[in-house]
Amino acid sequence: MKPAPYTLHRPTSTAEAVHLLSTLDNARVLAGGQTLMPMLAMRYAFVDHLVDLNAIAGLDRFSFDGEQLIVGALVRQRELEVSPLIAEHAPIVAEALAQVGHIQTRHRGTFVGSVCNLDPASEQPALASLLDASIVAEGPRGRRTIPFEEFALGFMTTALAPDEMVTEIRLRTWKRGHGFAFEEFARRRGDFAIVGAGVMVSIDAGGLIDRVATVLCGVGGVPARLDLSSLIGQRPVENAVNTASEIARRVDAIEDTSASKAYRRHLAGTLVARALHRALARAADPGRPS
Repeated sequence: MKPAPYTLHRPTSTAEAVHLLSTLDNARVLAGGQTLMPMLAMRYAFVDHLVDLNAIAGLDRFSFDGEQLIVGALVRQRELEVSPLIAEHAPIVAEALAQVGHIQTRHRGTFVGSVCNLDPASEQPALASLLDASIVAEGPRGRRTIPFEEFALGFMTTALAPDEMVTEIRLRTWKRGHGFAFEEFARRRGDFAIVGAGVMVSIDAGGLIDRVATVLCGVGGVPARLDLSSLIGQRPVENAVNTASEIARRVDAIEDTSASKAYRRHLAGTLVARALHRALARAADPGRPS
């Protein structure tokens, strides 16, 4: 199958792209295109105008400002996966991205585009949730910054207006020495995960858990952050892992042709336990091999 006819536009500035989005009917932004182009080809999606951002200078940059990683709209997944900056400040991003699709698609697909697509099984919206992301959008009314929890409204639905585009996403990093892990279960390598789990944890000088964050993907329309505050102050032992696993098993999971609600809950508990085990081991010994 081939896409329905559309007009392709290649703006050379953010202002020009915003103008096109605000004046053209049924226009969509194209960055990496690893999801949008197949959807157009299979006629799951229809556009009259496609606004290709790839000629806009500066959107392919990412940096660290001391607290946040700033990822431009054209930064490819593979660039983040192999970046020393990511390895130093947000290593869970590299671990999760290694499980996204295949290396060929990661060389083209963008992190920002995947977050904006908001596929419930995607690792990248889950990372945005886990790292308390801020979404920077530009439109005819100016620039605004949207916290991820306000950006993700539901199944493949965001708070972005039709005449706005996301120029960057800011990921809030943790202190060095924290533990992390991203686990998922898929039918085949490269498939979307049926369920995925990301965990970050840190241990204080007294050997107690002092911070923990956990997110699930694949269980609902948006990433599910789990409340594991009961682990704060506990020792990083099996009882803490079991507590986290039981909380994960109570998640309000969806049911579809890929898995039942009960199976998704089982996977959630299992994957959170695996991820927390590895994250705690890394937090206890930051120098150990990953």
